[in-house]
Amino acid sequence: MNLESNLIQKAEFNPNIKTYILLVVAFFLTISLVGIPILIIWFLGLGQYIGKRFYENLSCELTDRHLEFKKGVLFKIEKTIPLENIQDLTFVENPFLKMLDLRILKIETAGQSNLQGSDMKLIGILDSSDFKKKVLHQRELLNTECRSETIPTETSNEQTNKILMEIRDILNDIKNKA
Repeated sequence: MNLESNLIQKAEFNPNIKTYILLVVAFFLTISLVGIPILIIWFLGLGQYIGKRFYENLSCELTDRHLEFKKGVLFKIEKTIPLENIQDLTFVENPFLKMLDLRILKIETAGQSNLQGSDMKLIGILDSSDFKKKVLHQRELLNTECRSETIPTETSNEQTNKILMEIRDILNDIKNKA
Protein backbone atom coordinates (compact mmCIF):
# COMPACT_ATOMS: atom_id res chain seq x y z
CA MET A 1 0.00 0.00 0.00
CA ASN A 2 1.40 3.39 -0.99
CA LEU A 3 1.47 5.78 1.99
CA GLU A 4 2.39 8.79 -0.11
CA SER A 5 -0.55 10.78 -1.50
CA ASN A 6 -0.49 12.51 -4.85
CA LEU A 7 -2.36 15.77 -5.33
CA ILE A 8 -5.19 15.45 -7.85
CA GLN A 9 -6.88 18.85 -7.51
CA LYS A 10 -6.63 21.88 -5.28
CA ALA A 11 -10.01 23.57 -4.87
CA GLU A 12 -10.34 27.29 -5.51
CA PHE A 13 -12.87 29.32 -3.56
CA ASN A 14 -15.21 32.10 -4.64
CA PRO A 15 -14.24 35.52 -3.18
CA ASN A 16 -17.94 36.11 -2.42
CA ILE A 17 -17.36 34.04 0.73
CA LYS A 18 -16.14 37.26 2.36
CA THR A 19 -19.52 38.93 1.72
CA TYR A 20 -21.34 35.79 2.86
CA ILE A 21 -19.53 35.81 6.21
CA LEU A 22 -20.11 39.54 6.65
CA LEU A 23 -23.87 39.20 6.07
CA VAL A 24 -24.43 35.96 8.01
CA VAL A 25 -22.71 37.28 11.13
CA ALA A 26 -24.58 40.59 10.78
CA PHE A 27 -27.85 38.64 10.61
CA PHE A 28 -27.11 36.76 13.82
CA LEU A 29 -25.96 39.93 15.57
CA THR A 30 -29.24 41.58 14.57
CA ILE A 31 -31.52 38.79 15.78
CA SER A 32 -29.66 38.53 19.09
CA LEU A 33 -30.64 42.15 19.92
CA VAL A 34 -27.62 42.38 22.24
CA GLY A 35 -25.39 42.31 19.17
CA ILE A 36 -27.05 45.32 17.48
CA PRO A 37 -24.53 47.82 18.95
CA ILE A 38 -21.70 45.56 17.74
CA LEU A 39 -23.05 45.83 14.16
CA ILE A 40 -21.46 49.27 13.79
CA ILE A 41 -18.01 47.88 14.58
CA TRP A 42 -18.72 44.84 12.41
CA PHE A 43 -19.60 46.91 9.33
CA LEU A 44 -16.88 49.55 9.88
CA GLY A 45 -14.09 47.08 9.28
CA LEU A 46 -14.01 44.10 11.61
CA GLY A 47 -16.33 42.09 9.37
CA GLN A 48 -14.32 42.78 6.22
CA TYR A 49 -11.08 41.91 8.03
CA ILE A 50 -12.42 38.59 9.39
CA GLY A 51 -14.01 37.69 6.04
CA LYS A 52 -10.73 38.38 4.25
CA ARG A 53 -8.70 36.32 6.76
CA PHE A 54 -11.20 33.44 6.57
CA TYR A 55 -10.99 33.44 2.75
CA GLU A 56 -7.18 33.52 2.81
CA ASN A 57 -7.03 30.55 5.21
CA LEU A 58 -9.38 28.31 3.20
CA SER A 59 -7.73 25.35 1.57
CA CYS A 60 -9.05 22.08 0.19
CA GLU A 61 -7.03 19.43 -1.61
CA LEU A 62 -8.09 16.18 -3.20
CA THR A 63 -5.33 13.59 -3.14
CA ASP A 64 -5.43 10.03 -4.42
CA ARG A 65 -6.42 8.76 -0.94
CA HIS A 66 -7.76 11.72 1.12
CA LEU A 67 -9.73 14.94 1.08
CA GLU A 68 -7.86 17.55 3.14
CA PHE A 69 -9.53 20.77 4.31
CA LYS A 70 -8.26 23.76 6.33
CA LYS A 71 -10.14 26.83 7.55
CA GLY A 72 -10.33 29.31 10.40
CA VAL A 73 -9.38 32.74 11.63
CA LEU A 74 -8.80 32.55 15.38
CA PHE A 75 -9.39 28.82 15.70
CA LYS A 76 -7.93 26.80 12.84
CA ILE A 77 -9.53 23.53 11.78
CA GLU A 78 -7.77 20.91 9.67
CA LYS A 79 -9.67 17.82 8.57
CA THR A 80 -8.48 14.84 6.58
CA ILE A 81 -11.13 12.43 5.39
CA PRO A 82 -10.09 9.15 3.76
CA LEU A 83 -11.92 8.78 0.44
CA GLU A 84 -13.07 5.25 1.25
CA ASN A 85 -15.05 6.65 4.23
CA ILE A 86 -17.03 9.15 2.16
CA GLN A 87 -20.66 8.01 1.92
CA ASP A 88 -22.40 11.01 0.37
CA LEU A 89 -21.70 14.37 -1.26
CA THR A 90 -24.63 16.80 -1.18
CA PHE A 91 -25.09 20.30 -2.58
CA VAL A 92 -26.99 22.87 -0.52
CA GLU A 93 -28.40 25.94 -2.24
CA ASN A 94 -30.80 28.63 -1.10
CA PRO A 95 -31.79 32.04 -2.47
CA PHE A 96 -29.20 33.84 -0.32
CA LEU A 97 -26.36 31.57 -1.49
CA LYS A 98 -27.60 31.78 -5.08
CA MET A 99 -27.54 35.60 -4.92
CA LEU A 100 -23.83 35.41 -4.00
CA ASP A 101 -23.17 32.63 -6.55
CA LEU A 102 -22.18 30.18 -3.80
CA ARG A 103 -22.95 26.53 -3.07
CA ILE A 104 -22.29 24.39 -0.02
CA LEU A 105 -20.87 20.92 -0.59
CA LYS A 106 -21.66 18.71 2.41
CA ILE A 107 -19.53 15.61 2.85
CA GLU A 108 -20.89 12.77 4.96
CA THR A 109 -18.76 9.85 6.06
CA ALA A 110 -19.28 6.37 7.41
CA GLY A 111 -19.60 6.27 11.17
CA GLN A 112 -19.85 10.00 11.54
CA SER A 113 -20.11 11.23 15.11
CA ASN A 114 -21.22 14.72 14.18
CA LEU A 115 -24.75 15.61 15.28
CA GLN A 116 -25.09 18.25 12.54
CA GLY A 117 -25.33 15.57 9.89
CA SER A 118 -22.11 16.09 7.96
CA ASP A 119 -18.41 15.82 8.64
CA MET A 120 -17.36 18.67 6.38
CA LYS A 121 -19.02 21.64 4.71
CA LEU A 122 -17.19 23.32 1.85
CA ILE A 123 -18.66 26.72 1.04
CA GLY A 124 -18.01 28.47 -2.25
CA ILE A 125 -15.84 26.08 -4.24
CA LEU A 126 -15.48 27.35 -7.80
CA ASP A 127 -16.78 24.76 -10.29
CA SER A 128 -18.08 22.69 -7.38
CA SER A 129 -19.87 20.12 -9.53
CA ASP A 130 -16.60 19.27 -11.28
CA PHE A 131 -14.86 18.98 -7.91
CA LYS A 132 -17.63 16.66 -6.67
CA LYS A 133 -17.27 14.46 -9.77
CA LYS A 134 -13.51 14.20 -9.25
CA VAL A 135 -13.94 13.22 -5.58
CA LEU A 136 -16.49 10.53 -6.50
CA HIS A 137 -14.33 9.27 -9.38
CA GLN A 138 -11.25 9.03 -7.17
CA ARG A 139 -13.26 7.25 -4.46
CA GLU A 140 -14.42 4.68 -7.04
CA LEU A 141 -10.85 4.17 -8.27
CA LEU A 142 -9.68 3.64 -4.71
CA ASN A 143 -12.52 1.20 -3.93
CA THR A 144 -11.80 -0.77 -7.12
CA GLU A 145 -8.11 -0.93 -6.19
CA CYS A 146 -8.95 -2.14 -2.66
CA ARG A 147 -11.32 -4.83 -4.00
CA SER A 148 -8.70 -6.14 -6.42
CA GLU A 149 -6.19 -6.42 -3.56
CA THR A 150 -8.59 -8.47 -1.43
CA ILE A 151 -9.58 -11.04 -4.10
CA PRO A 152 -8.06 -14.33 -2.92
CA THR A 153 -5.62 -16.02 -5.24
CA GLU A 154 -5.56 -19.72 -6.06
CA THR A 155 -2.58 -20.34 -3.81
CA SER A 156 -4.36 -18.79 -0.84
CA ASN A 157 -7.44 -20.94 -1.63
CA GLU A 158 -5.24 -24.04 -1.75
CA GLN A 159 -3.64 -23.09 1.58
CA THR A 160 -7.07 -22.58 3.14
CA ASN A 161 -8.21 -25.98 1.87
CA LYS A 162 -5.11 -27.68 3.32
CA ILE A 163 -5.68 -26.08 6.70
CA LEU A 164 -9.35 -27.08 6.69
CA MET A 165 -8.44 -30.67 5.79
CA GLU A 166 -5.89 -30.78 8.66
CA ILE A 167 -8.56 -29.50 11.07
CA ARG A 168 -10.99 -32.17 9.80
CA ASP A 169 -8.39 -34.89 10.32
CA ILE A 170 -7.62 -33.67 13.86
CA LEU A 171 -11.34 -33.59 14.71
CA ASN A 172 -11.78 -37.14 13.33
CA ASP A 173 -8.83 -38.34 15.48
CA ILE A 174 -10.38 -36.75 18.57
CA LYS A 175 -13.75 -38.32 17.75
CA ASN A 176 -12.22 -41.80 17.27
CA LYS A 177 -10.30 -41.62 20.59
CA ALA A 178 -13.40 -40.70 22.56
